[in-house]
Amino acid sequence: MSAEAISRRAFAGGIAALALARRAGAQGYAGLSETADGFAKVTPGKTFTFPADHGPHPEFRIEWWYLTANLVDASGAPCGLQWTLFRQAAQPGPQGEGWANQQVWMAHAAVTRADTHRFSETFSRGGVGQAGVTAKPFDAWIDHWEMKGRERPDDRTLAPLTLKAAGADFSYALTLEADRPVVLQGDRGYSRKSERGQASYYYSQPFYRARGTLSIDDKPAAVSGQAWMDREWSSQPLDADQTGWDWLSLHLSSGDKLMLYRLRQNDGRNYPFGNWISTAGEKQMIAGSDIQMMPKAMAEVAGRKLPVQWQIAIPARSFSILCKPLNPNAWMGTGFSYWEGPISFAGTHDGVGYLELTGY
Repeated sequence: MSAEAISRRAFAGGIAALALARRAGAQGYAGLSETADGFAKVTPGKTFTFPADHGPHPEFRIEWWYLTANLVDASGAPCGLQWTLFRQAAQPGPQGEGWANQQVWMAHAAVTRADTHRFSETFSRGGVGQAGVTAKPFDAWIDHWEMKGRERPDDRTLAPLTLKAAGADFSYALTLEADRPVVLQGDRGYSRKSERGQASYYYSQPFYRARGTLSIDDKPAAVSGQAWMDREWSSQPLDADQTGWDWLSLHLSSGDKLMLYRLRQNDGRNYPFGNWISTAGEKQMIAGSDIQMMPKAMAEVAGRKLPVQWQIAIPARSFSILCKPLNPNAWMGTGFSYWEGPISFAGTHDGVGYLELTGY
C-alpha cells in the first residue's frame, strides 16, 4: 500500500467508491445500460495496439479480463475454473492520485466439478497498489490473485502466463501457453450490442493450453486442458431495454472455436451474434439471423429458474448441438450475481466450453 498520508477526505472518497460498486451490483445488469456522460465512447474503426490494449483503459467506464478453463484431472474427470478481474470507474475525468483515484476493482474466482461449485469475490481500490493491470510486462492482479506474464510473453499471443487465485476452500495455479495471436471479435474488435449503437471493444485469446494444480478442501489435483480469455471495455455496453445475456465459448474437438451470445430485451426479442474461429485463428462473423439458441431444460438455482441446457443451431454451417452443464448449480452469488459454469456438447460437433447467464 502507498506510504503517502491518507487524508480523511481521501479515505472517505475511497469508501464511497466501494459503496458505489456494491450498489451497482445490487442494481444488477440493468445498471450497465446507464448513460455514460463524460466517459469515452466506443466507435467503429479502432486500430488495436498491443501490448497497450492488454492494459487498462480508464477513460472508459467498465472493463474486464475474463478467463475460463475446461480441465480434466489425472483420472479424466472434468472440472472448470474461472478468473475474472473487473475495473469500474466511479466517475469520469482525470485520474486521481492515491486514495482519490476513482477506479474500483472487483474480482471473481471459481472452481466447478460435477459434485461442487466454489466461488470467491474480492474488491480493491485503484491508486494504492492493491489492484491493477500493467500492459508490459503484462500483470493483472488484485491482492494475491494474479494473471502474470512469464518468460517475456509475446504481445501478439499474450502468452505464456501464470494464473493463480484462492478462496476459503479452493485454490488453483496454472500456466497458460498459446501459439496463435489474439482474435478480434465483432467487426475488427468493434462488438455491437444493440440496434441503437451500444457496443464494446472486444478481443479474445481462445487458444490457451492450460496445465497446473487445482485444490478443493486442501486436496490438490494435477489438471490440464483448454482456456479462453475475453477482453472487453466499454462505457455503456447495454441499451435501456436489455436485461442480460446468454453467452457461450465453445472449444470444438476439431480445434475450431465458437463464440455465441444473445442479448435479451424486455419485449421478448433477442439480439444474437457469433464468431466462428478456425484452428488457424481466422474468424468469420455469424449473423444473428443465422443463429438459433433455444433453451431445452431449466434448473432452479438460488431461487430462480435458469436455462442451463441449450440447443444451438447454425443451419448455414450444418451445425447443431445440445449443450449440457457439468454442474447445474454453478451460481456465482457475488455482488453482480450470475450463472457461470463448464459445459459439454454433442451433435454434429462435440467438445467442451463455458456458459454464462446474466440478468436472471
